[in-house]
Amino acid sequence: MKKEEVEIYSDASNIAVMRHPGREFPGSLIQGDSLYSLLQNIKEAKQEIDNGDSGEASEILNDVIENLTFRLEHYKKVLKEHGRDLPFVE
Repeated sequence: MKKEEVEIYSDASNIAVMRHPGREFPGSLIQGDSLYSLLQNIKEAKQEIDNGDSGEASEILNDVIENLTFRLEHYKKVLKEHGRDLPFVE
């Protein structure tokens, strides 16, 4: 393990935005339990598709999309508040 200073743009719970040294743009920190939950939801949706239940899969994937959209909107808002460009073009 090594310790380095990071630039923290937002320390909002579960949606922190920070820039690691050596990186041009900030990133969005996903806590381990949240990352695990996202992966479990995607695996569950795949299983539902494999079982032929596209309706259930669609509901699960809509939840994942909602979660990631919320994170991305927070990220964009934080970068705008700090006068930073986005690392992508919409």
